[in-house]
Amino acid sequence: MEAPPMESKPIDAARDGFWMRIIAILSIVVSGAVAFLILGPRPEGMEGAIDVSGLPMVNAGINTVTTLLLLLGFWFIKKRNFEAHKKTMLTAFGASAAFLVTYIIYHWFKPNPAVYEGDFRALYLVILLTHIVLAAIIIPLALITLYRGWSSHLAKHRKIARITFPIWLYVSVTGVIIYAMAHT
Repeated sequence: MEAPPMESKPIDAARDGFWMRIIAILSIVVSGAVAFLILGPRPEGMEGAIDVSGLPMVNAGINTVTTLLLLLGFWFIKKRNFEAHKKTMLTAFGASAAFLVTYIIYHWFKPNPAVYEGDFRALYLVILLTHIVLAAIIIPLALITLYRGWSSHLAKHRKIARITFPIWLYVSVTGVIIYAMAHT
């Protein structure tokens, strides 16, 4: 069932500024935590304390689900099914959050990332580098896009969603590719 088009609400500058600061802080903290987990030292005895060997496959599955949800959400918005779009995109955001939690758990207990040893190392490194950079960028973009949609600032939501969607999709798809190259 198609929902009627939603009206944009006026932006309260003070409230908007508050949420933009929260999003900036959250983005920096999450990116810093992930960087530390990959590059930083570990307390003694963490590696192997629990078996996390299955988490890369779980993460690839979550990235696959996120990819499908992003495409479904895009389809819903093109069909002007606003309610289904909203629910699907919130679910995609939840899937990405679940990915982040399992990714952090994996890297806390297994400090060294998997190494690709196949014939396409240069291609792998290009995909990995672009994935890492865009994964850091997508954190604030997704949060701002979610905030703009949630607060019914629809003109601004549409504007940033045009940037967020392809980057988020790329990060989700390349996450699966990186898994396939490094773990199979």
